[in-house]
Amino acid sequence: MDPAEAMAASIRVELAFSLRPGEVQRLALTLPEGTTIARALELSGLALPADIRVGVWGRLRELTDTLRDRDRVELYRPLTVDPKEARRLRYRAHRDAKKP
Repeated sequence: MDPAEAMAASIRVELAFSLRPGEVQRLALTLPEGTTIARALELSGLALPADIRVGVWGRLRELTDTLRDRDRVELYRPLTVDPKEARRLRYRAHRDAKKP
């Protein structure tokens, strides 16, 4: 296979993940065409839990979905607090700070 064919048979994807709130890390990967999300995660070398939730460009996807060139694979951390409850707590703290 010549170099032009080799380039056509590969795709570039970005793997985005956050180990801590407010901190996003990105990893660029060049993978064979037809690679699934599960295989991309395996090739990334990251130690991930088995029940990880993933998405591509903000939409949840299955690990068996095939990636396309320039996809952005996102790994989602589990929520530590219910978003509604977090909003209530922020509101209370803001309201209490305003009291004289």
